[in-house]
Amino acid sequence: MTRAYLTGFGNEHSSEALPGALPVGQNSPQKVPYGLYAEQLSGTAFTAPRAANRRSWLYHIRPAAVQAPYTPFAQARFHNRFDEVATPPDPMRWDPFALPSAPTDFIDGLYTLAGNGSPAAQAGVGIHLYACNRPMQGRYFYDADGELLIVPQQGGLHLATEFGVLEIEPQQVALIPRGVRFRVELPDGSARGYVCENFGAHLRLPELGLIGSNGNAHARHFEAPVAAYEDVEGEFELVNKFQGNLWRAPIDHSPLDVVAWHGTHVPYRYDLRRFNVIGSISYDHPDPCIFTVLSSPSDTPGTANMDFAIFPPRWLVAEHTFRPPWFHRNIASEFMGLVQGEYDAKDAKAGGGFVPGGSSLHNCMAGHGPDAASHAKALATDTTKPQHITDTMAIMFETRAVIHPTRQALEAPERQLDYAHCWQDLPRHFDPGKP
Repeated sequence: MTRAYLTGFGNEHSSEALPGALPVGQNSPQKVPYGLYAEQLSGTAFTAPRAANRRSWLYHIRPAAVQAPYTPFAQARFHNRFDEVATPPDPMRWDPFALPSAPTDFIDGLYTLAGNGSPAAQAGVGIHLYACNRPMQGRYFYDADGELLIVPQQGGLHLATEFGVLEIEPQQVALIPRGVRFRVELPDGSARGYVCENFGAHLRLPELGLIGSNGNAHARHFEAPVAAYEDVEGEFELVNKFQGNLWRAPIDHSPLDVVAWHGTHVPYRYDLRRFNVIGSISYDHPDPCIFTVLSSPSDTPGTANMDFAIFPPRWLVAEHTFRPPWFHRNIASEFMGLVQGEYDAKDAKAGGGFVPGGSSLHNCMAGHGPDAASHAKALATDTTKPQHITDTMAIMFETRAVIHPTRQALEAPERQLDYAHCWQDLPRHFDPGKP
């Protein structure tokens, strides 16, 4: 099924599923068309600067207040407990987590790998994996703690939201704003991927500065859904994540009953294959910030709460230089995932391998870089010839604060305890007699 989408990131969009459902002239008239209820959803402070302000008006069959009280809901693997154990300074890597054998929907399939900060402080991130094999049946979800950046690695997702439907596949991402209610269906029967839960300022396109107007992600390539509503009654469950805990409430109708909407607090999808890569054409490998798709600013100018970067197919053409990422230590902490193919700085066979569905974590000042096999390959590269990196898509969630693995992640059988061995075969070349 081909769906229409509205284009432009951060724009004031509007959409209606029935003609004339959007009020004209004022957001909340005395009588809304079709007997709907007007409701404003504010994603930022009311007084946020115009360019950063996020809010939408929703025209519901029933307003969001129509539901029963919440009670605690336990999903022990999905949480924000980032202080359970001391964080080792070592580089870490995990094999892909297997798809579940028992029936598991998106909520039950969420697994917290790491994070920092907290929803209470409105700063930091939660980094989660998901693996599921059943659509959400009679269940809806929203996150009051942060926006969700969903990155499929295997299998597509059908995201039915209050604003309409987003369909995404591997190499596409979806951004679900804080507070937006949604349901996940599985067009391919099962799915696996990564989720970044952003507690800080909302993700936005980074400033391009000296890059100019045409690099990286283009606003027009972000797509928002058109209005589509569910007018369904029955016995349903609404799950809410609030201050690090999950809660559930009975609800006697689908909360995806928005017939029309307009605003800027809107879910989007983006195809990572449309990213316009900017790189070096003379010498040296650029810093990873050059690959930033979206950025959540912090209270420190020039320093992000978190950045979402990708390493897609691209040409390497710099001469007389080391083309892969060199060995480095950063104040920033880096979580990486691999959606497809092979990452150019890690051999898929070295030390268990960095393979699609896997994850790695290099925290503040941890030395890392290409493994021994990748380093030897790069040294032997003829840099007088361009090199085309194809069939790859790696992602990175980079934060200014240390990313703390959870206890379950540190103890998981998928963790590669021998990851550091991938650098131990780097040979000694030093000879003071041969400059």
